[in-house]
Amino acid sequence: MQKAIINGAFAIALAAIAPFAAGGATMKITSSAFQEGGTIPDKFGKSEQNVNPPLRIEGAPAEAKSLLLIMDDPDAPVGLFTHWLVWNIDPKTTEIAENSVPKGAAQGTNDYPNLGYGGPQPPSGTHRYYFKIFALDRTLDLKSGAKRADVDAAMRGHVVAEGEFMGRYSHKK
Repeated sequence: MQKAIINGAFAIALAAIAPFAAGGATMKITSSAFQEGGTIPDKFGKSEQNVNPPLRIEGAPAEAKSLLLIMDDPDAPVGLFTHWLVWNIDPKTTEIAENSVPKGAAQGTNDYPNLGYGGPQPPSGTHRYYFKIFALDRTLDLKSGAKRADVDAAMRGHVVAEGEFMGRYSHKK
């Protein structure tokens, strides 16, 4: 039953993101702190240092006017849980350093709800955390603190490329 719920939540998340893709161009997002599908180090967890991991971005197309980063957890009991929203990132950006936000970018309200990064903190078990990067054909006219629904609506129809990177984090007793 739990697996069906998790798969359903993941399907909903994919369905929510799929309409954003325009041409199917692929970008790459990685971290020097952990491998694709690997364990996110504790320091990035909400109950630890609660700082964002370092991220590397590759493949933004020339027509991109801005980048958007979303970190979310499709395994949360409440459904898709947003941990970080950052938009209007300069499309030439290739690195987001640990515990930083790119200059000139805006951050949204996560589902904790707090402004900025909110690290992994699953209530039980191991959850998957997706770092999704989107290249947009425009900047977003959103104020700092906007919520996920506003960001999703603003980006719809403006994605020219995207990529994702997943890490896992386990409940700490």
